[in-house]
Amino acid sequence: MTSDRDDASLVEACRAGRTEAYGELVARHQDRLYPMVLRLVGSREDALDVLQDAFTRGFEKLDQYRGGSSFYTWIYRIAVNQAVSRLRRGRLRRTLRLLDLRGGRPIHDPPDESPSSVPSHAAERAEREAMVESALAALEPDHRAVVILKDFEGRRYEEIGELLGIPVGTVRSRLHRARQQLRRLLLPLVAEGPSDAAAVTDVEEAFP
Repeated sequence: MTSDRDDASLVEACRAGRTEAYGELVARHQDRLYPMVLRLVGSREDALDVLQDAFTRGFEKLDQYRGGSSFYTWIYRIAVNQAVSRLRRGRLRRTLRLLDLRGGRPIHDPPDESPSSVPSHAAERAEREAMVESALAALEPDHRAVVILKDFEGRRYEEIGELLGIPVGTVRSRLHRARQQLRRLLLPLVAEGPSDAAAVTDVEEAFP
């Protein structure tokens, strides 16, 4: 609650002409928003652009914030819609090193070389992460959004519907179709790699 009250004070200060207070809101919440936006748009560069656009839009519409929800929830909604709009427009630069689903080999960051790491495990983990990122990138923007918000962010169906401006029934149907597509994309890929049984089980549990 303290954080919410502090946010409300910063919003009021910004409305009163202290625009530097909005910079404090940005600094407070941008790191919390970044992982969600990154999963949605798939690129660090695009994620930073979306965050900048979201906070700019939030500043421009600050007079419309009524305090019915926390500032974080309000700016989160703006960031989600900015990310989805960007995906729909097809303006992504696709700079992430993703798995080529048409038959290319997965490309991932090199495994951690520290003594505490096990290189083979790190490589397998990075490979699986690349597969998931690639499969997510293959989804339609609206389907990708519901998967990210439900399976990665842990949002309730009602919250997702409110964030995306769609009925709960639509959320459920999009999520069902998206999970089916992810399973179709991922199961053949993990079956070809190491630790087949464990990987297949992971996919089936993640996207039932």
